[in-house]
Amino acid sequence: MPLSLARPASLVRPRALPARFRRQRLLIVGCGDVGSRVVLQRVARRGVQLLALSSQPDRLNALRAQGLTVLAGNLDQPCTLRRLAGLAQRVLHLAPPGADGGARDVRTHALVQALRRGRSPLQLVYGSTSGVYGNRQGALLRETAALAPATGRAQRRVHAEQTLRDWGRQRLGQPAISILRVPGIYAPDRAQGTPRERLLRGTPALQPQDDSYSNHIHADDLARACWLALWRGRPQRIVHVNDDARLKMGDYFDLAADLYGLPRPPRISLEQARTQLSPTLLSFMLESRQLDNTRLKQELGLVLRYPTPAQGLLSGQPLQSGPC
Repeated sequence: MPLSLARPASLVRPRALPARFRRQRLLIVGCGDVGSRVVLQRVARRGVQLLALSSQPDRLNALRAQGLTVLAGNLDQPCTLRRLAGLAQRVLHLAPPGADGGARDVRTHALVQALRRGRSPLQLVYGSTSGVYGNRQGALLRETAALAPATGRAQRRVHAEQTLRDWGRQRLGQPAISILRVPGIYAPDRAQGTPRERLLRGTPALQPQDDSYSNHIHADDLARACWLALWRGRPQRIVHVNDDARLKMGDYFDLAADLYGLPRPPRISLEQARTQLSPTLLSFMLESRQLDNTRLKQELGLVLRYPTPAQGLLSGQPLQSGPC
């Protein structure tokens, strides 16, 4: 072409990228019950391509049936995570720490090491636990409250939070890290998602003077909070994801029993509980705190579908689900 007919470089439009490269990609790490519910939120963002990391071959077909692109990988085997680098603009990390590791979450460390090898995601949301606060004697807590993890599992969650937030602080261009601190998750269509089986077994609750405050969130509301945090979460921000109820644990079980037409659980003293209940169950019953959910509503803009367990315990039908 003669030079006089050539178009100036400033007027040449760059070729548009193929559609598959223009779509936002969301990687879900730990796509169990809550992750599967997050998948349903895609209707709000039809252009999002969903990917899931899975270490269980028997789950691959079920995940693909939900419209997910499945990547084989195991957080306990870092060499299997290399494909994750630069793969997704947004990451939802719902995988729990391993049972071992002391006070360190080696799984989250492995995930961060894999992701930092490529271009960092724009946003990473981590589902942590309210157990990082330990026992606060029923106090109402905001997200700025000091941490006091009393168990190994809570200490590993604290380590995971710190690992992710340190990554987000390192330099410009690093991901916006949002931490969701989640209490007890319930839903009738979630495996073991209600107190029904506990009530049928006749497991006792603490008498009122020894009882502790507990916090809850319906699994569907949690999934919606995860989705909103992926798009609206502020960098380095912690958000409580719990409903509006102010219930002690025994009152929660009484409420469920009344809704299901079952006998209320027997009440026992703390001294009796120490000899009759398992250490794991007792550890949950001994931690008393209330969570303020103002940020959940004001910053993420979540309108709870189930503001109290009285509304949520009767929703849905039971189903079986498992982790990725």
